[in-house]
Amino acid sequence: MLAQALRLGLPPHAVIATGLPLLVGGPRRLAHGVFSAVLRGDGLPASPTLPAAAQERWSTAWPSRVEAIAAGLAVPPPLDLALRDAARTAEWAERLGGISLAPGHVRLARGGAIESLEGFAEGAWWVQDLAASVPARLLGPGEGRRVLDLCAAPGGKTMQLAAAGWQVTALDKSARRLERLHENVARVGLSVDIVTADAMQWRPSELFDAVLIDAPCSATGTCRRHPDVLHRLIDQSSLEDLQRGLLERASGAIRADGRLVYAVCSLEPGEGEAQAAWVKALGPVPITADQLPAGLAPTPEGWFRSDPGMLAEHGGIDGFFAAMWGK
Repeated sequence: MLAQALRLGLPPHAVIATGLPLLVGGPRRLAHGVFSAVLRGDGLPASPTLPAAAQERWSTAWPSRVEAIAAGLAVPPPLDLALRDAARTAEWAERLGGISLAPGHVRLARGGAIESLEGFAEGAWWVQDLAASVPARLLGPGEGRRVLDLCAAPGGKTMQLAAAGWQVTALDKSARRLERLHENVARVGLSVDIVTADAMQWRPSELFDAVLIDAPCSATGTCRRHPDVLHRLIDQSSLEDLQRGLLERASGAIRADGRLVYAVCSLEPGEGEAQAAWVKALGPVPITADQLPAGLAPTPEGWFRSDPGMLAEHGGIDGFFAAMWGK
């Protein structure tokens, strides 16, 4: 209720009408009293603060960015769309009344049902944060080449790759999550080979021209849309072990002239920068500014790093890390 009123700007009567019925049999009077008291006061602070644990970690990792990261949590993020046909970016930006920060991207203000937007029924686009679109962008046009998308569900990067002309094998061990990938791919009318398997055990019958790993991670980079991730107990050691295992297996699945892209939606250096520095079997392929959305730049190491404080003038961006290698 507080989030609806103080962050989303809904009028108090609408919040009461929709919120209190959810508390039937519960503390309705208490919730109403607390809600009324807060509205009579000063409301929420202008800029949020990070939980103590995250504040401590990121003050060490990103001393010049931690205040901007916290400020990036102040308002709900806009809606980013990835287009099936990047050549129609200007057209769809105009039709939907949005802006574009990269080919194949349109950003809209929040509000309204996604299914009612023009282009949804025909599969012209799908919802995908701008930062999450970067890893697939790094691989460029597919031109019929074969790519393995590891940990692929629910399929945003899979659809990007297929739309860019890659022959995609999308692998994930979760049959339930792959159901969403099937639905998403069918809606946009793309062809993908979908495999239900554990990436740590599955062996391809032949090597790929490229492999993209969207590795399981703490997901702290999504904190502006899922602030609860900052309050969870994170076992980073087990996640980092899994990430290294995936990197090791993926490096053996690419051809001699192939590319490997590793990505995590995390703000933890141990899941991003430290993993990239650990890779020695492959040669680094530096990311360049022209591969990134407008307003973003690669790190001095040639990696991609974003955080919720970046692109603030356009509504911000999720925290993400990506790096690329070749044989």
